[in-house]
Amino acid sequence: MDVMNRSRHISGTGPGVDDWRRDAALAAVPAIRLDTLVPPGARVVVVAPHPDDEILTCGGLLDLVMARGDAPLIVAVTDGEASHPGSPAWPPERLRHERARETLAALTCLGIDASRVQRLAIPDGGVTAAEHDLKRMLRAIVRPGDIVVTTWCYDGHPDHEATARACAAAARTQGARLLQAPVWGWHWSAPGDGAMPLTHAHKLEIPAAALARKRAALGCFISQIEGDASSGAPPILPRFAMERVLHPFELYFTDHD
Repeated sequence: MDVMNRSRHISGTGPGVDDWRRDAALAAVPAIRLDTLVPPGARVVVVAPHPDDEILTCGGLLDLVMARGDAPLIVAVTDGEASHPGSPAWPPERLRHERARETLAALTCLGIDASRVQRLAIPDGGVTAAEHDLKRMLRAIVRPGDIVVTTWCYDGHPDHEATARACAAAARTQGARLLQAPVWGWHWSAPGDGAMPLTHAHKLEIPAAALARKRAALGCFISQIEGDASSGAPPILPRFAMERVLHPFELYFTDHD
């Protein structure tokens, strides 16, 4: 399937988590050991387009590398201030402050402290326009041998896709390895349609205790998982979307541009 030319519009509820769990192609994706995916001593650099993407993409991986004694770096591309346009209760300045606080609470669930977070303050919704600047910033952050983890380059959200492209460019330039993970790709694609590049993927098993900590971390993003009473808007991150990233594994595209 030519995923570049396919509509990646995010609407409705998308496939359910049980639909994905029954998918034969997903079941056939090979497992990979943590030490193979992320060699001991390698620095993991998670580049999150929005606050919560660091948990949605790789909360389990973060938990496992912390348990191993390797401290990751979290790069917050935007502050997520545009998630509730026009909301009386959630103006941009409140969101900017609250979503940063939610991120730190979520990372605390995984044993990661505030010193491991670097904020770039690119405007939420404006990553494509700032892609050149983001590439420059990432080249100054990423080191040879790093493992850079970000959203998928065809994830369906413009900020996610622009972040992935910038990460790919920085990783190539700096001699780092890139891992991409779907967030909204689970939503706009469907089991059996061939849209996600599962032949270029590996599954990292997430033990039950680590998965429970990832779930707890996601629960810290109250601004995203609860509806907005002031506007009547539904949650930005509804339960059905969270469940799709709470498989007992995390899916990583390991050599896909």
